[in-house]
Amino acid sequence: MRTNQLVVIGGSAGGIEALRTLVAGLPADFPAPVCVVVHTAPQAPGVLDEILSRAGPLHATNAIGGERIRPGRIYVAPPDFHLVVEPGMLRVMKGPLENRFRPAIDPLFRSAAQVYGPGVIGVILTGSLDDGTAGLWTVKQTGGTAIVQDPDEALYPGMPQNALNHVNVDHVVPLAGIAPLLVELTRVPAEVPDELAVPDQINVEVKIATEQNPIDAALERVGQPSRFACPECRGVLLQLKEGPYTRFRCHTGHAYSVNSLLAAISEQIDESVWMAIRALEEGQLPMPNASRS
Repeated sequence: MRTNQLVVIGGSAGGIEALRTLVAGLPADFPAPVCVVVHTAPQAPGVLDEILSRAGPLHATNAIGGERIRPGRIYVAPPDFHLVVEPGMLRVMKGPLENRFRPAIDPLFRSAAQVYGPGVIGVILTGSLDDGTAGLWTVKQTGGTAIVQDPDEALYPGMPQNALNHVNVDHVVPLAGIAPLLVELTRVPAEVPDELAVPDQINVEVKIATEQNPIDAALERVGQPSRFACPECRGVLLQLKEGPYTRFRCHTGHAYSVNSLLAAISEQIDESVWMAIRALEEGQLPMPNASRS
């Protein structure tokens, strides 16, 4: 047996302020590495590591591909890159969008569960919709611990509430209680088998996040064709089941929860309607007078 623990944290709207509060409560001798994903725009400046370094005693840095994971450090997913965990190291990848985001929370949580199993502690903070729910479910499937910020005090309760609706969560606590809980949970190192029994679907989806072709990664072996098309590339979406939770992924690799798929479709409908309205209005504009010769 090897002793390993890894804390993975996901947040979205309101997540930066929540993370500042959380990391401020972690001690300088915190024994586990911490990996963080917060939804950011591709063009964001990528200064979350500086913000978190100033918020508490632990040093935070934007993750670098191939970097060794060290205890007591905070690793942040850089803008427009997924953060993925491998044995003892990190990778940052331009894999397909998941739930319309890159970085997304699910790829980090899945890869952490694949590598560290019972040693993973997953935390879902404030945010809208439900990115992170599938990843937290995977953490539980491989024996890890699931923590959710109390939705009643979250600035945006959607993400924590969706996690509670679909995952057998171990702890639901106010934001101020998460850091002390992490200290308590990491006081005794977890025992992790040298070889984990990881479900095939987890392996497939981690391969896709690391830029392997979805067909080569055997996506069709774990999903069934659905009636829906991918809003991003128009390809057929395959339906994936994770316990009571239903998700979708296309042959290009784009992944959606039910909620994020509905949001993407609604945005497309709105855009199409406004394009039609603009075309009608422009068609009614008077034509400019022809220039005289």
